[in-house]
Amino acid sequence: MESRLLKHYKVYARPQLAEKFDWNNPNQIPKIEKVVMNVGISEAAKNAKLLTAVVEELGVITGQKAMVTKARKSIANFHLREGMPIGATVTLRRSRMYEFLDRLVSVAIPRIRDFRGLTTRSFDGRGNFTMGIKEQIIFPEIDFDKVGQIHGMNITVVTTANTDEEALALLREMGFPFRGEIPVQIGQTVN
Repeated sequence: MESRLLKHYKVYARPQLAEKFDWNNPNQIPKIEKVVMNVGISEAAKNAKLLTAVVEELGVITGQKAMVTKARKSIANFHLREGMPIGATVTLRRSRMYEFLDRLVSVAIPRIRDFRGLTTRSFDGRGNFTMGIKEQIIFPEIDFDKVGQIHGMNITVVTTANTDEEALALLREMGFPFRGEIPVQIGQTVN
């Protein structure tokens, strides 16, 4: 079954983007390629249970098993040796990606305390958007009573857009709430 956000992209966002940028070729219209979630844990080397909990939480949030990341090189000041576990990451594509983004935009982001909108300065110059989340408890899948330690995460949305302007327009059409703007409601067409 096709996700609500993917249907919104096909029916509403693609025509809006084609009209705005005057694209005739449907392959010019940018789309979201993948979403990468990354959690770095400084205490992971000392506390293996913490890393296990983070991997389980990422699995619950995304519906996909997280991969443990290891240090690439040794850094004496951080008491870090090459190969030590330091975090976890998940890469989402296709239907899981659209399901996750739908929950992120419509459920999780509105639960952020003192949220005033996403910043438009978080683009990398190549059309990819990264946002940081300070608490994993904004996701409804996480049971607050079972959380051992509050931690943050980075979420990167990789697009096929060539410029940040095109990527910003794509994410606006997909319902991302940027600062000072009223986000597009997913599933509703605006005339």
